[in-house]
Amino acid sequence: MSASTSAAAPAAAAQDPADRRAFVRTTIDLGDVLLRPWGREAAEQEAVLDGLVTAAADPLIALWNPLATADRSDALAWLEARDGGWDRGASASFAALAAADGTLLGGFTLRWVDRADGLAMIGYWLLPAARGRSVATRATRAVTSWGFRTADARRIEIAHAVGNEASCRVADRCGYLPEGTLRDSHRFGDGEYHDEHLHARLAADPEPTA
Repeated sequence: MSASTSAAAPAAAAQDPADRRAFVRTTIDLGDVLLRPWGREAAEQEAVLDGLVTAAADPLIALWNPLATADRSDALAWLEARDGGWDRGASASFAALAAADGTLLGGFTLRWVDRADGLAMIGYWLLPAARGRSVATRATRAVTSWGFRTADARRIEIAHAVGNEASCRVADRCGYLPEGTLRDSHRFGDGEYHDEHLHARLAADPEPTA
């Protein structure tokens, strides 16, 4: 009696981690603040374009988070670049808007540093009228949780200039543990290299409670 043989089923191809690590456009509702994806649709609102021009001229934003949005034409190009990041799933850029009237409050961006490894970084800026209202803390917490939950981020970092004490406070309040100082790490808006504090959260870390 001859033995019968059957062809083994081909092994399923392993999924590339980068395939599931895509940032997908969404709006995050914080109640009094809406985090909406930056992009071409925002460019239809002159108030948003003007808000970006105003942000670029703010001394603190110009120093710690320089924006290439000196006029409406620059602002439009900047928005189109943010749209491209969403299209590629490579970065998630949100406009923080007042829910009541759509006033621009600031911007938040979560981007991949190493997409295949699940390593991302978050950055943020606020216009003067939005400062001191916990907007940065609430929005950073929300975007962080969203990145862990929906894009399979493994680790998210915050790096800020040592002199940027406001960003340090936000990182602490959002559960990003301090991990050290990066010397002469980044050239900021003053044209000088600054030391940076590095903070990080892991997907397995507990949510901050305070």
